[in-house]
Amino acid sequence: MTFDEAVKAGRINSEAALALFDSLPTVELAFLHGRWKGSELQTGHTMDGMLSATGWYGKQFIDAESVHPLLFFTEDRASVFPVDPRKWPSPEIQGFVGPHRTKVETGKFKARLRMTEYRGKLSATMIYDDWPTLDVFRKVDADTLLGAMDARGMAAPYFFVLRRDSGVPPLLGKDGAFTRSA
Repeated sequence: MTFDEAVKAGRINSEAALALFDSLPTVELAFLHGRWKGSELQTGHTMDGMLSATGWYGKQFIDAESVHPLLFFTEDRASVFPVDPRKWPSPEIQGFVGPHRTKVETGKFKARLRMTEYRGKLSATMIYDDWPTLDVFRKVDADTLLGAMDARGMAAPYFFVLRRDSGVPPLLGKDGAFTRSA
């Protein structure tokens, strides 16, 4: 199955997703700079549907040391804000995250980028500061990435798609002011 076929179907089995991921070219760190809109690629993983149901927007990579790993829509969906992965997911917050902004938002970067070897290839990888979790990226085209989240205790990777953002909606800081974007 090709990437376009998998995305159009919205579902692919884990083995086919791994084969697709392995077939794609690796990514250099500089390629990631910017803001990316995310979507899930369902494989039967226990996390399937979780991000879509919560108002997840995507990720932002400023440089190798400055990464917002989780961006979510505000309640009115007019802008996005960065979330501290230590505060979400949580049992207290079910569904859309926007209404809980004051409880989960952070002004700090919560991940960094490094080149790591994964499944035999060296590629750009986002490393969460507070979780034993890696998001490894492969290049689909100039504006699209396939990501594989690999975490301790996870039987199989969780797959997601990132598409380069045109810059809208704006990124808001905790004080309500717009923050620098890539």
